[in-house]
Amino acid sequence: MREWPPVAAPLLAVDAPSLLYRAFFALPKSIADPEGRPVNALLGTANLLLQAVEQHRPRAVVLCFGAEAAAYRTAAYPPYHADRPPMPDELAHQWADARGFFGAFGWSSLDAGDLEADDLLGSLAAAERAAGGRALLFTGDRDMFQCVDDAVAVLFPGGRTGPALVEADEVRRRYGIDPRQVPDFIALRGDPSDGLPGARGIGEKGAAELLREHGSLERLLELARDPAAQARRVLKPRAAAALVEQADELRSFRDIATLRTVAVQRPEDRPLDAAGAAAAARARGMARLAGRLERLPPPSRP
Repeated sequence: MREWPPVAAPLLAVDAPSLLYRAFFALPKSIADPEGRPVNALLGTANLLLQAVEQHRPRAVVLCFGAEAAAYRTAAYPPYHADRPPMPDELAHQWADARGFFGAFGWSSLDAGDLEADDLLGSLAAAERAAGGRALLFTGDRDMFQCVDDAVAVLFPGGRTGPALVEADEVRRRYGIDPRQVPDFIALRGDPSDGLPGARGIGEKGAAELLREHGSLERLLELARDPAAQARRVLKPRAAAALVEQADELRSFRDIATLRTVAVQRPEDRPLDAAGAAAAARARGMARLAGRLERLPPPSRP
């Protein structure tokens, strides 16, 4: 695992919906503020982010929010996100409080508007890359692996010792494809969490093998309709049939999986405000977190 050098402290861009939901279902709702309202999602997300800050020393932290389902995605495929349940009532007030709570830490929040949080994450990564910086994308959404390159990595929650650092070699190890091929891979394999079924009869292993051998979904669609390629059995008949029959649908799936650009400015450096964070945590009944923050040393000055 590569160590991020101090001179190249990364921007930490956070998929706030992903982490809030993960924390909400991981911690008991009995964790409550002085008014008896659950704060488990806020507490769990704060702990995850503080762990990432301690390990990676980012120059700034930006929490990204956005639409539940971007209009262009539901227009391309109406069942997209259709089976997701509504937000639990116990999470709704924490969601509304998240920007204020994490703002007390010195962390900013941005909203993608009609687009989704992952579009905003990708746009922040692009802005950081263009400025010669590095970005860490903290998310449980594997779609974001498409952003990974020499300047961008994903922090994926759920590791035994903290979030896993997913760089390009790890994407290749996990899926057998390059990060740039992720949208094509999702189109072929499908994505149950988003309601995308993928190509019939191909699956994860088959999708990776096809992309390793032929490079892209568009090339596969060309081969599936090429009589000479069929005669040479370049593609297995079952895969070729699925590609021909679902060509338009698969292009829609790839379009859904491909991030859109949100107009963003590169965030300024902002250190953790431990005192402000401690006060915000204590006001919400998070005494242990407040004590942890109060014991942190003040930020060093240049």
